[in-house]
Formats: sequence, C-alpha cells, structure tokens
Amino acid sequence: MIGKHVGIDLLRHGDTGQRSYRGQLDDPLSSLGWSQLRAAIFGRTWDAIVTSPLRRCAEFAQDLAGARRVPLRVDPRLAEYHFGEWQGVPIETLAEEQGDALARFWKDPVAHPPPGGESFAQFRKRSTAALDEVAVAAETQRVLVVTHGGVIRLLRCEAEERDFGDMANIEVPHASLHPLEWVPASGAQGKE
Repeated sequence: MIGKHVGIDLLRHGDTGQRSYRGQLDDPLSSLGWSQLRAAIFGRTWDAIVTSPLRRCAEFAQDLAGARRVPLRVDPRLAEYHFGEWQGVPIETLAEEQGDALARFWKDPVAHPPPGGESFAQFRKRSTAALDEVAVAAETQRVLVVTHGGVIRLLRCEAEERDFGDMANIEVPHASLHPLEWVPASGAQGKE
C-alpha cells in the first residue's frame, strides 16, 4: 500500500518464568525464553534492531545484533506499560482481590488504569512516538523491534484502528512476531 511502512516486525520477549504483570520490573529471560526467541527469529533477517531497555528484551537484542552484525538502538519509550501497584502481583491474586477493577481495566484501559499505574495517554504517546521513528528507518530497511506484550497490543490497536478495549483480546504469546504496517504521524519524518 502506498504510504504504508511494511518493513517493521514487532517481537515480544520470551518467557521470564514470572506469572504476573511485570510492567517495568527488570526481569531477565529464562532459558526457555532464550530458546523461544532463537526459534522465532530462525531463518529471518533484519537490517536494524530497536529494543526496549528492559533486560528481557535488551539482552536478546544485543546478542542478536552482535551475531548478525546489524545496528542496535535502545529506546526507553518501548518499555512495557507501568502497572503501578499491580506490578509483580500474580494475576490470580488480582482476580481474587480486585476482580472488578481488573475487569474494568481489561474492558477500558484508558478510563480504568491500575492503581498508581502509568496514564494510558502517556503510554500511548511514548509508544507511538518510538514507532514513528522506527517507521522512518523502515522506509529503506527491515527493522526488528523487540518489546513487550502491552506495547505490541497498543501499537496493533493503533495500526489496525481498533478500540483499546480490544487489547486484552489480541494474542501476543512470548516470542511472537507481529509484522506491522505503520504510517508515522506527520512531522516524524527525518527525526533519526
């Protein structure tokens, strides 16, 4: 399509062995997570890599960029959503103790963020600004973006013109690849 940027692949980090909203907690990958990511990228090539600074993304991205000899850029705006008081709390515990709040968040994350969580407007602003810069590079090269489930869901909702209430329905398993067509906001050209 004219005006679309098809050279972007989003890659969710692999398993960390944790079972809760991790948000901006800085977990390393488990050995399973490393294996999942290696399998996900097998036989694929990119000209550049951009990553979240969190270890579960950045360590794999650094390893891949070094092995493939491609440029790597770390972008803090690609960090996961900050879940506030819910970070590190098992989902089962949240469902049991704050089930109504959790259901409201899943249905409408814009109006019902977690207690102490990042505003959805800020999360959207930083994530889309980061991808605008990636899209400029993707006009001439294939770019891999290593990031998180929440970021991928938000960006897919934006690109696919879906309501943010659909985020919870978008499957983003560990180490899953998501090709994305993205048109940068006007004014994003030439930022890199």
